[in-house]
Amino acid sequence: MKHWLFIHVALALGAAALARAADAARPNILWITSEDHGPHMGCYGDSYATTPNVDALAAKGIRYLHCWSNAPVCAPARTTIISGMYPPATGGEHMRSMVPFPQGKKMYPQFLREAGYYCTNNAKEDYNLAKPGQVWDDSSGKAHWKNRADGQPFFAVFNSLKSHESQIRTRPHMQVHDPAKVRVPAYHPDTPEVRQDWAQYYDIISEADADAGLRLQELADAGLTEDTIVFYYADHGSGMPRSKRWPYNSGLQVPLVVFIPDKFKELRPPEYKAGGASDRLVSFVDFAPTLLSLVGIEPPEWMQGHAFLGRHIAPPQPFLFGFRGRMDERYDCVRSVTDGRFVYVRNFRPDKIYGQHLNYMWQTPTTRVWEQMFKDGKLNKVQSAFWKSKPPEELYDLQSDPDEVTNLAPVSEHRATLEKMRSALRGHEREIRDVGLLPEGEIHRRSAGSTPYDISRDEAKFPFDRIYAPAELASNGAPDAVPALVKASADADSGVRYWAVLGLHMRGSSAVAAAHDALAKALDDMSPDVRVAAAEALGRFGPEADLERARQLLVQHADWSKNDVFTVMAALNAIDALGGKAAPLAAAIRELPDKGPAPDPRFKEYVPRLLEELRARKD
Repeated sequence: MKHWLFIHVALALGAAALARAADAARPNILWITSEDHGPHMGCYGDSYATTPNVDALAAKGIRYLHCWSNAPVCAPARTTIISGMYPPATGGEHMRSMVPFPQGKKMYPQFLREAGYYCTNNAKEDYNLAKPGQVWDDSSGKAHWKNRADGQPFFAVFNSLKSHESQIRTRPHMQVHDPAKVRVPAYHPDTPEVRQDWAQYYDIISEADADAGLRLQELADAGLTEDTIVFYYADHGSGMPRSKRWPYNSGLQVPLVVFIPDKFKELRPPEYKAGGASDRLVSFVDFAPTLLSLVGIEPPEWMQGHAFLGRHIAPPQPFLFGFRGRMDERYDCVRSVTDGRFVYVRNFRPDKIYGQHLNYMWQTPTTRVWEQMFKDGKLNKVQSAFWKSKPPEELYDLQSDPDEVTNLAPVSEHRATLEKMRSALRGHEREIRDVGLLPEGEIHRRSAGSTPYDISRDEAKFPFDRIYAPAELASNGAPDAVPALVKASADADSGVRYWAVLGLHMRGSSAVAAAHDALAKALDDMSPDVRVAAAEALGRFGPEADLERARQLLVQHADWSKNDVFTVMAALNAIDALGGKAAPLAAAIRELPDKGPAPDPRFKEYVPRLLEELRARKD
């Protein structure tokens, strides 16, 4: 009996020892992140850049040559990372929006904390999804891995603000990189202001690199370098205009450098070697499942990304996907995809110009100079494109056209590539059930009491194919689509009716005249988004007899004391689109309230910005 008891105790002690050994063998994980810059670093072959610390990390780790942030602006990009899901699937695609987190699911730090990790974030969150309970052990300016319990593995994020867009335009500035030597991309005019902004952009990348060096030295001083997996990445592409906020490669490609010490070499991917580079396509939606894989947790099936490191590494994926929704106070709907060489862009609102006026973006000198030169007729065709409406489809070859200025979509020799990329995007949209095809207000109204993600799984609440088909039809520009759009304008689903009305609007005067009765009926639609879209169509392209009714409907919907913030923003954008036809509304616009209810305080700036611009108009 004593013999068996001894064996039992020995086995128990052995199991405990193995558990302790497993704990001891678990890697620490350090994420060093920075703001608003692409792979403009020495380790990525940019000889103009000065980035010695990240270059040194890359010399002993691996660089990913094709890493996309999925979103070209901070809040939806970070929303992608924290959830492991695409924001167009969760309803979190719009800048600084806020929607509930999908039911029964967790943010990745919650998985790590359950596994015994001490998880800290210093200090930016900026998610568009409400946190489902406690996510971090500490998320603040004081958060640090040093505050963990003895022997506890850590996961820590340190974010540098040094390279943020706002720092490009800070003056005075002590110039380090010579503006005369900077490369100006083909889409920007070559002026002193543009050169200074680009040179200052490189200066602030160097400052972010210095911050990374301090974090790496801190780790080394604690003797933890060989116990810690390190990531360095930026939160989206360059903060310069036409990169940030745009789902081109220039707005989505980020540096990603990963160091995995020899102690954890079994967690490395097959292509890992010191100073090496990986052609694997990775994006932010892959980061959460990759983290779980690194700590030995099998990623849940609902995560839409694929682990590219660790024990549960997934096969490489053939495509990366990007998106653009509302950017601050301006609405848009763009989706993009790359296979590493070609970039395909699908503009669901081709009537919107690329350069919609954003208060924040116009604070950068490059934006103001660029726009003024367009107004003065001083730009070439490539530089002028940003200030014009968009084609429904764009296709760029990054090998021959890294600035993405030569659209190959109409070129017959690239037809096969276009169809391949178009098909990939359609398949992706259907797989994730892109709820972002609904207007933002409709997302919130349909998901009341639930979540956008959960209602998007319910065919009765979100008939994806019935909505996606008219969205494609509406935006493809085909003139023979008018009868089908008129029919769709009477559909039982407001999402279908919304795209039908937009499709008629996007085809201009002839389509609006042909569909006049359907659009007039839509002014009384149950959905405020359909009503606003119809009023804009009739106000811009309808007969004079409809103009006053359209104007009055829009100004009524722009009253924040009587409508939700989404309806107000849609109406104010529609009034802006009327141009000089909105002039009789000037007195009414001056009286509109600039405060009202919203699902999150971050909306408070957008309506006042739109009102300020409308009140300042001279046309």
